[in-house]
Amino acid sequence: MRPGFHFPVPPRRIVAALTALALACAPIPSFSGSATVTDAVQAYPQRLPDLGDVAQADFSPSQERKLGEAIVRQMRAAGAYMNDPEVNDYLNELGHRLIAASTDVRQDFEFFAVPDSQINAFALPGGYVGVNTGLILLAQTESELASVLAHEISHVTQHHMARALSAQKDSMLMSLAGLALAILAARGSSASSGDAAQAAIAATQALTIQHQINFTRENEYEADRLGFQRLDAAGFDVTAVATFMKRLQSAMRFVEGSAPKYLQDHPVTYERIAEAEARAYGHPYRQVVDSLDFHLVRALLRSYEGEPRDAVKWFDRAIAERKYNNAIAAQYGLVASLLRASDTKRAKVELAKLEKVAPEHPMIDAIAGHVLLDSGDVDGAIKRFGTAVAKYPNKMQLVYDYPEALLKAGRNADAARFAEQQISRFPNDGPLQLIAARAYAAQNKQMLAHRHQAEYYAWQGNLKGAIDQLQIAAKQKDGDFYQASVVDTRLKALRRESADQEKSAFGKPGFAAR
Repeated sequence: MRPGFHFPVPPRRIVAALTALALACAPIPSFSGSATVTDAVQAYPQRLPDLGDVAQADFSPSQERKLGEAIVRQMRAAGAYMNDPEVNDYLNELGHRLIAASTDVRQDFEFFAVPDSQINAFALPGGYVGVNTGLILLAQTESELASVLAHEISHVTQHHMARALSAQKDSMLMSLAGLALAILAARGSSASSGDAAQAAIAATQALTIQHQINFTRENEYEADRLGFQRLDAAGFDVTAVATFMKRLQSAMRFVEGSAPKYLQDHPVTYERIAEAEARAYGHPYRQVVDSLDFHLVRALLRSYEGEPRDAVKWFDRAIAERKYNNAIAAQYGLVASLLRASDTKRAKVELAKLEKVAPEHPMIDAIAGHVLLDSGDVDGAIKRFGTAVAKYPNKMQLVYDYPEALLKAGRNADAARFAEQQISRFPNDGPLQLIAARAYAAQNKQMLAHRHQAEYYAWQGNLKGAIDQLQIAAKQKDGDFYQASVVDTRLKALRRESADQEKSAFGKPGFAAR
């Protein structure tokens, strides 16, 4: 629904390899066409940190964070990261509610959605937690979704992934190598290259699914126990743990072939369900009302599914038959689906119905602004977005929408000024860098445009692209001394980072397999 921010879903096997392996943490070497998996393994470092029982003995919190950040960058570059600010904002709010109720969390966390209908969630080193859209839609209550996040948070706080990496050094090397070859092959244009990609991914998954991905039974039980405590402390319904496990088992029965990915990584046994029920037994009954945010986000995700017209029909039928968990969210989903179907005339009608019954909410302000924008009322959209972003200054959808509307109105200097202000607040935000790049390009300010484009590429994990953009920026003559100095300093920093990554990954820069 949000142009420029809802990326198309990449091939499922690529997503599965990236999210399941969660190991694409090093730059991909430049292999020759005849390279084999063995060649790739030899290219990677043969000594990994010995994490052991004390996972941070040789693997500091900052190293874990860098590892997780590198994986997320690779996921962004491959399209396995859903860059939808409303969905990600909600996941972060829900996750940090659980963290705020915990006493053992001493690190930063970032939660994000993965655009995949498969049922999966996973934890990465350094506090990164990914949740597939399929799992969000499967959860019928907010407590069920919170139970999954609480479990994944516990995997991070207990450093389970770090310990798994230490315990499975050889299979990690094989995983990295196989994934590197798979991505390289997938980038080829011939049919044979596509076959090679599928074969490499399949082989990698077969080698690692038992040895690298699955957490040990002890880790699962530990995450269950601590996750339950987090859920309880945060005020959610603790019976949701067993309820969602049963829902996962039920979902497995209707899937041909293998079980849902989440069940492969987090096998649900009758013993685990019984333990979850036993933990909840004796707790006083707690009726927990789901937040409107939970229902709106699920409706938004549902509006993305299938063909636009099919999504409209789905919400029309749900509203007519009153088959929904929340009437406001169902109406919101209809408006979102109509926008996706480019039916702005009816979207305005249905938006008016929504605003009669809905409370003030940033997601409703955002969709109202998009209805105005898509209807051609650019000035009305700017006013709506401007008022909303002043009211909700930390809602990233509105932070992006307002300058986008300014750009559409040709107010490029205003868009650049606003983007720069927000970049000072959110310096690590890639989409803001891209908006700034477009705003400066529209003013023909080439040095600034290329500099911000470089930052966007760096956020994606594309260091080569970032360096290329900064080299172009350095050649421009339309910036002042300060701007040129910033470009020069940043270019040197990224070159050092790129060289360090090559040395770390291959032992020496410029490796090419024989």
